[in-house]
Amino acid sequence: MLIHQANRPPTKGRPALAAYRGKRPDLRLGARSARQNDRPVSVPADRIVARHTVPTSTNEYSLLLSAPADLGRRGLGEAIRDAVAELRAIDITYSPARAGSLVSRLRRGEITADSYPPLADIVARCAAMRAATDGWFDAWAVPGGFDPGGLLNGWAVERAAARLRAAGIDDYAVFSGADLVVHGHAPHGGPWRIAVHHPTQSHRPPMMLEMTSGAVGTSGVAGRRDHVVDPHTGEPANQFLAATVTGPDLAVADGYATALFAAGPTGLDWFPTVDGYRVLFAASR
Repeated sequence: MLIHQANRPPTKGRPALAAYRGKRPDLRLGARSARQNDRPVSVPADRIVARHTVPTSTNEYSLLLSAPADLGRRGLGEAIRDAVAELRAIDITYSPARAGSLVSRLRRGEITADSYPPLADIVARCAAMRAATDGWFDAWAVPGGFDPGGLLNGWAVERAAARLRAAGIDDYAVFSGADLVVHGHAPHGGPWRIAVHHPTQSHRPPMMLEMTSGAVGTSGVAGRRDHVVDPHTGEPANQFLAATVTGPDLAVADGYATALFAAGPTGLDWFPTVDGYRVLFAASR
C-alpha cells in the first residue's frame, strides 16, 4: 500500500491538515460518509441552514448551505432551485451516456466544440489537463471517442456552486460521492472541517482538513471496475485502487485524480503543483 500526502505548510487557498481533538467534522468523504453527513447541525440565530439532495441519471449531489437570515427562506429556496437546475441541465446536456447530449453529438461529428460556449469550455479544460499530466489525462483516448467524464462531475459541481454565489450564498458545501467543493464558513461559524477517509482502508483514522475554499476530487471509488483507461495502451489502468487530490477547483482536482489513477506512482512527481494541487491519498493495488 502506497500512501502519499503532501506536508507543505498551508497557504492561502490550500487546506490545512489538522487533528481535531473532540471536534466533530462537518462533513465526511469516503467511509460511512452518506450516513454521517445527514447528522443535524447547530444553527446560529442569524443564519439559515439547509440541506438538499439532487439525484441525476449518473450521480447524486448534496448541498449544505449556510445563508444569512435576511436572505429569507424564499431566497434560499430559489438559490437551491437554481443550483439544482444547473446540475440537472448539465446531466441532460453534456453526459456522454446520453445519446442526444452535446458531448455525444460532438463524438459523432454532428457539431464542433465551438458550437456552444460551455462545450468549448469542457473541451478546453480537457486539453489543458492533457498537457498538465503528460497525456495521462486524455479525454480523446477513451474507447468510443471524446469523453470528459474524468472531470465532468467536478465541472458540474463548480457551476452549481457559482449559481449559489450569484444568489448571495457564500457559505456552502456541494459534494457528490468522494468529490467536494466548499466555500466560506460552516454553520458553526468556523472553517469547514472535512474528514477524508482512506479510500480503501476504512479502519484507518481519517485525514482532517480545515477549509474555507477549495475542493477534494477522487478517482477509483465509484464502484465501477476498469473505469479509467491508460491512454497510452488503451487498457484499463491497474496500478492504483484510488487517488485523491485537493486544490482550488474541483474539475481540475478530478482531472488530476483521474490522471494519477491512470499513471500510477509516476504521477506523484506532478505534485504539489504551482497552482495548489496536491495528493492526499494514492492507494496501490
